Amino acid sequence: MEQSVIDRYWRHLLAGLAIGILVVFVLAVIADGRRLASSLARFEWTLVPLILALTVFNYALRFIKWQLFLRWIGVHQLSHAVSLGIFLAGFAMTITPGKVGEFLKSYLLRRATGTPVATTAPVVLAERLTDGLAMAILALLSAFAGIQAGWAGLALVLLLLLGGISLIQQRRMMLAFLRWCTRLPLVRRQAGAVYELYNSSYELFRPRRLAVVTVLSVVSWFGECLALWVILHGLGLPPTRELLALSIFSLSTASIAGALSLLPGGLGAAEASITGILLLFSQPRLSPATAAAATLLIRFATLWFGVGLGLIGLLWVQQRLERLGAVERAAGPSPPVTRQPATGQHEGRRER
Repeated sequence: MEQSVIDRYWRHLLAGLAIGILVVFVLAVIADGRRLASSLARFEWTLVPLILALTVFNYALRFIKWQLFLRWIGVHQLSHAVSLGIFLAGFAMTITPGKVGEFLKSYLLRRATGTPVATTAPVVLAERLTDGLAMAILALLSAFAGIQAGWAGLALVLLLLLGGISLIQQRRMMLAFLRWCTRLPLVRRQAGAVYELYNSSYELFRPRRLAVVTVLSVVSWFGECLALWVILHGLGLPPTRELLALSIFSLSTASIAGALSLLPGGLGAAEASITGILLLFSQPRLSPATAAAATLLIRFATLWFGVGLGLIGLLWVQQRLERLGAVERAAGPSPPVTRQPATGQHEGRRER
């Protein structure tokens, strides 16, 4: 059963890789392959270590956020090494449709700690929501700073995200809604899991906690925006404040577009958005080949670099968990641990 779960995630990963290759091919054709190759040849490749360092900076702050989320829902019995491996394994699944493959992290956490998937699944959702908040904030700031476009739609995205999160914090109303839902035949059998999902979500999105992780997200994703700024400079553009605003706006807006598209890793939608924004708002105007080169470089430095790290993390975690499982089987069965499922009445008493 466990191997079939892993196999299913691997199939999603291979499908995403195929789509990624197709996107690169289409972008090369549209930008004129020869001119694109010429732009890449002129790139200052000595900047690659700095670009990757900025990406690693983003990952490091997001790992701190991951650790905070796990602490807030009560997952303490996990070493930093295994936690990092599971966190990185999620990157391998960013090229699955809608990034649903990232829920592999909840499956791995269950294998490592015994924590139910329903308890940890909201962590994956919280990561995505806080990343979305950060991108919307960065895009809005850059829009007001120099782009002067798209701010209304970005403000709407930000308001919708904040509205959904604030709704989770309306505990009385949500518990009443969940009690009604658990009367439905299809939901009744999973009532305990439903309350686990909500309780974890409620803990993760407490206002002060949300403020902390949102600041972490803004700073971390600003690192990747800086990476695009460095790439554009490496392609021959002067490193001006206006170019920085353009870099922030294009990468953050493209990330939102890719997430909303529900395509694997935003493939296609993100590339089209980055290239299009660079062509529309650059001053002086970039050539299609230069814009496409910048898009390919930032996607390789962020998305595909992350997928590579994720594959390493996934393989390492699998081996580590298999060894731990072998040790536990050799030691004999441990006494079963029972978890008291949450009920509406129980949650009502806690809330009061």
